[in-house]
Amino acid sequence: MIAGKPIDKWIEEYPLIKELVETKEVFWINRNSQDQTKDNVAVGIEEIKEAETRLHRFSPFIKASFPETESSNGLIESPLVDIELMKNRLEDTYDCRIKGNLLLKCDNELPIAGSIKARGGIYEVLKHAEKLAIENKKLSITDDYSKMSSKEFKEFFSDYSIAVGSTGNLGLSIGIISAELGFNVTVHMSHDAKEWKKELLREKGVKVVEHASDFSKAVEKGREECLKSDTCYFIDDENSKDLFIGYAVAAFRLKKQLDRMKIHVDENHPLVVYLPCGVGGGPGGVAYGLKKVFGENVHCFFAEPTHSPSMLLGLMTDKHDQISVQDFGIDNRTAADGLAVGRPSRFVGQIVKKLISGVYTVDDDELFKMLALLVDCENIQLEPSALAGMYGPVQLSKTDDVSLVKLNNSLASGTQLVWATGGSLVPEKIMVEDYKKGKTLLHSL
Repeated sequence: MIAGKPIDKWIEEYPLIKELVETKEVFWINRNSQDQTKDNVAVGIEEIKEAETRLHRFSPFIKASFPETESSNGLIESPLVDIELMKNRLEDTYDCRIKGNLLLKCDNELPIAGSIKARGGIYEVLKHAEKLAIENKKLSITDDYSKMSSKEFKEFFSDYSIAVGSTGNLGLSIGIISAELGFNVTVHMSHDAKEWKKELLREKGVKVVEHASDFSKAVEKGREECLKSDTCYFIDDENSKDLFIGYAVAAFRLKKQLDRMKIHVDENHPLVVYLPCGVGGGPGGVAYGLKKVFGENVHCFFAEPTHSPSMLLGLMTDKHDQISVQDFGIDNRTAADGLAVGRPSRFVGQIVKKLISGVYTVDDDELFKMLALLVDCENIQLEPSALAGMYGPVQLSKTDDVSLVKLNNSLASGTQLVWATGGSLVPEKIMVEDYKKGKTLLHSL
């Protein structure tokens, strides 16, 4: 029994589940999609603006602590680039026609953590650090926050701990920034986490606890351990409003980048965004922010591995975290470690269930193929999970669902945007191996 019903009843009610169980690629259209950000009170526009202001207050600290941010004056942000050559290669490889411009939001180049987790993860740690410092009268919001890189502050924060459960990238972002501030930080890693990510964290002085189970169990164990200490702060990837808000800030910055590129977004020039999805915090926060900025003129699709379609299951059935992919016999094993999540965030699912346009799944082999294609034609290196979004334009071009006819017709004058969620910290040896695997798969076509 799964949430009170046998699996055959679930399949009868939601026929797409049969294809999910067989780990086939699917494209699910959200029939309940509508623009409800104006009515959604879970996260207010002022909270997102406050987060942006807080990040600016911290920019002197970021600049002082991480030299790679000097050129951006301590701002943690990524480029937005046109990938016309990749668009052509996708069309040739997958025998499709991709309409409109194709852009890449290069969160793989985000400083400090090299992934989208540098947004939400780093933001929540900074907010917590600011709160502690202000409460202990060591900081005022009018101060120059570069003072927080001093020995005095490191000693102060060493009396406190931070913990998180992660498949990899969130642990990297939180571990790196927390250790730099001086916190004692523990990252509980699921079995899916790449070995190099564990090693990098240990090099930064982070305690890594490995678990034989998946993401949800790593989060559960981290939460349990943190509750034992009054000075430990747990960052809950399954249920964190601050993480969500940190990601949402990206939408306002993207608007400025599009404006600089003279790319308009309106009814006749729609914006379609493809976001790789694990537990849901990153893509959920970004999608929510985008809806706040562009309303009905932006269409967001989440991308999941065929072996880890947790958000799709949760949204489609409206059961969210009450069911998991393992309940249906899906193994949750994927090379896309950041997306290896068997149970989605209920907090995020409830917020975005009427905001996103759909969810599609992608086979691991396709991730490696697109990884190799992107290196060959654009010289951009991403980790496998970050390529999940790249499959979106291909999937959309091949979808003949009547509800998407209007969108497809208007895309000739619109923009499609792939969110690249990570890759710059991948060791060269592993990147070469992934590239070779992709080339081998392409040659077999």
